[in-house]
Amino acid sequence: MNNFILEYYQGIVNGEITVGQEIKTWYSMVIKKIESGEYTYSAKHAKRAIVYIENFCRHHQGPLAPGKIKLELWEKAMISTVFGILDTEGNRQFREVLIVIARKNGKTLLAAAIASYCLFIDGEYGAEICFTAPKLDQARLCFDAFYQMTLKEPQLAKLVTKRRTDVYYSEVNSVAKPIAFSAKKSDGLNVSLGVCDELASWQGDQGIKFYEVIKSSMGARKQPLLLSITTAGYINDGAYDELMKRCTAVLKGTSKETRLAPFIYRIDDVTKWDDLNELQKSNPNLGISVSYDYMLEEINIASGSLAKKAEFLTKYCNVKQNSSQAWLDSGQIEACFGDPLRLEDFRKCYCVGGIDLSRSGDLTACTAVVERENQLYVFGQFFLPGAVIEEATARDGIPYDIYIQRGLLKVSGENFIDYHDCYQWFVDLIEKYRIYPLVVGYDRNMARYLVQDMEAYGFQMDDVYQGENLTPVINEFEGLVKDGIIHCGDNDLLKAHFYNSAVKENSENNRRRLVKLAAMQHIDGMAALLDAMTVRHKWHDEIGYRLKNTRI
Repeated sequence: MNNFILEYYQGIVNGEITVGQEIKTWYSMVIKKIESGEYTYSAKHAKRAIVYIENFCRHHQGPLAPGKIKLELWEKAMISTVFGILDTEGNRQFREVLIVIARKNGKTLLAAAIASYCLFIDGEYGAEICFTAPKLDQARLCFDAFYQMTLKEPQLAKLVTKRRTDVYYSEVNSVAKPIAFSAKKSDGLNVSLGVCDELASWQGDQGIKFYEVIKSSMGARKQPLLLSITTAGYINDGAYDELMKRCTAVLKGTSKETRLAPFIYRIDDVTKWDDLNELQKSNPNLGISVSYDYMLEEINIASGSLAKKAEFLTKYCNVKQNSSQAWLDSGQIEACFGDPLRLEDFRKCYCVGGIDLSRSGDLTACTAVVERENQLYVFGQFFLPGAVIEEATARDGIPYDIYIQRGLLKVSGENFIDYHDCYQWFVDLIEKYRIYPLVVGYDRNMARYLVQDMEAYGFQMDDVYQGENLTPVINEFEGLVKDGIIHCGDNDLLKAHFYNSAVKENSENNRRRLVKLAAMQHIDGMAALLDAMTVRHKWHDEIGYRLKNTRI
């Protein structure tokens, strides 16, 4: 049997198959890890899933019903990846899968077929397959597709019993059922396969909590699978955004996750939203389940209305108007760090500074950016209250005591930061090292008395609002990183904040803002660095010639 992963990737590389950069990157990663031996590929497991779906799963509606499903190459490659790549114990490597494809590309049918395979063939006694959504009516959509698919195949229909709330397969004591979020009922779940249909429509915190409930219920299973299949949506800061941030971190190589498989079909160039070649990237079934005539008509409708265009971008291009994703690639981040930097090597230099203060007893960061010979050197100092170090170490999984020993982190205050320590760090730049901050950027929510103290000493202070207004600074900094101009020495704590940083992009105006990759992570060092880069950008006409430090 063909290796459909390799066949699909070869078609992508040869230019015979059009996909977006995220799909190309993902399959490149998969192929490399199979070739290196990091992944074990089982053609037997891949074949079993594909053969089952094409022989026992049927269309349940439309002109192709009740005919058998014929999988396209992109679907065969995806199924081969999910079911054919195994871990060292012979179980599935991937436990979480995100499939993002445009409307009308058969995502519900594919999810129902995968559920059918997991119920009838996967071999787990007492399987619990849950079609999940915040509301029961939504959860039933994919469940009904699965049940109708089962009824259309006589050999399967005779194996199951339809009960009031589920489908029961008595031979292996397994069930398939739709469920909606309920805090009272969630404790009893023991999910083997969770199908999260239209994840992008899951509202805010409730959606995130529900996703985590389903995921945590799988702990006792040997090879559980949490399958999220969706088109982009309109909900901000929900389960979709959180999962997309994790997925883009995997694709950029900045994540340590090994159980997450992202299949993100979306266009690369928003300006080509009405180009059929570009739309092939978000519509892998264009010309198959989605006709060219249908798509051209939808383009015509979208061209006449801004509201319709926004809907088209979301549903057919998978471009969310406000989307969060990992920011810098792993290789780019690593290139910013290396040999230690010493402040004493930059005596008599001018610089810009940045401060990001915690609002409570948490991490605070100060930065100084020094330019020399057209390169930018970044110094970062962190502060943490003494009473919270043990708690913060356990919570963040970061060895803060080691960073204290290395001088990257200073104990400041008992339960709350003593902001005078931040003040003193900048004073020491001048008095100990003769490094002169020309402007210091700070969060406008910062403690006012610290600003007053620094101004009284003689520092020029400038407040920075970290929103979409920083788009030019974010873009400039990203370019400087890519060009190898940013150097941060061996500051591993600052490096962690680089890895934790994401950007939320507004596709409507192409503006961006800094956000955390995950809610509990820290980006204080990056925020302080962007404060410094902001004042460098803002005041460049006035101080740029001095910042070059050409007269040292």
